[in-house]
Amino acid sequence: MSQIITALLAATFISALYAIIAIGFTLIFGVGGILNFAHGAFITVGAFAAFIVSSGSGLGLPIILGLLAATLAGAAVGGATYLGVIRYVRTRPVTVLILTLVIGFFIMYALNIFTDEIMGVDPLQIPVPPVIGTESAINGAISFIGPSTLNSLFIFTTSWVLIGALYYFVNSTRTGRAILAVSMSDKGAALVGINAEKINLITWVLAGAFAGYAGVLLAGDLGGGSWLMAIEPPAPLVLSFAIVILGGLGSIKGSVVGAYIIGFFETFTVTFISSQLAGISSLVLLLVFLLVKPEGLYGREAAE
Repeated sequence: MSQIITALLAATFISALYAIIAIGFTLIFGVGGILNFAHGAFITVGAFAAFIVSSGSGLGLPIILGLLAATLAGAAVGGATYLGVIRYVRTRPVTVLILTLVIGFFIMYALNIFTDEIMGVDPLQIPVPPVIGTESAINGAISFIGPSTLNSLFIFTTSWVLIGALYYFVNSTRTGRAILAVSMSDKGAALVGINAEKINLITWVLAGAFAGYAGVLLAGDLGGGSWLMAIEPPAPLVLSFAIVILGGLGSIKGSVVGAYIIGFFETFTVTFISSQLAGISSLVLLLVFLLVKPEGLYGREAAE
């Protein structure tokens, strides 16, 4: 019985982290119809920004300031990517897809060179502490009283606070309603005076901020980051893709539900079948949904 309770808690905490990881990916697709394959690199930027701010090799400041810096760095990279590249080609989906893939690898290699050549730190093992606590929850090291549980509670709480804030922003503010309008039709939005370029930029900045924030939480939970963390297990890029496919491309609500389905399925698979299936379980779910319900649970909704 205690094993089931422990698995339920672990699944709940991990799912909250997965939801934050996938939100930025969903936002950009929901508004611009773009599959942003640089999303994993944005997450890596967040982890490296926190490392630079909080580590002894960097500024040595508290990790909470590293979390703030990571969020801002992710937002800056997201905005720069849109302004520098995407806005010129956003109506050509294949070109955008290829470019985001190239940009993602460019960012990863740039982080690798900067960390190795300039900071003299192994870019495969950058230390990023949990925001609260010191142990890993993602490997099931959950205890009812302890630093890892506190950190998991922090992830769970901030995940829902940020998701709630995003829902309020999208549905209850003037800019949010403009995002909804652009997600339905650029031309229709333009007819009522909405600047689609500005809205797309805001979306990329928001998505980057979510990715940067998620990068710190993920690296802290794993015990550190790496310049390859976008594609290494749990591979946030692949994870995000699987989550939004399950939930329905472009649906924030679907992404949250998809994150919890994958989180629970993965945790129970690892706990009761084999730990070696950790990276495969989400891919199995992705394959099943693509065959049975390719539009996902909520189809392609606006960013609501």
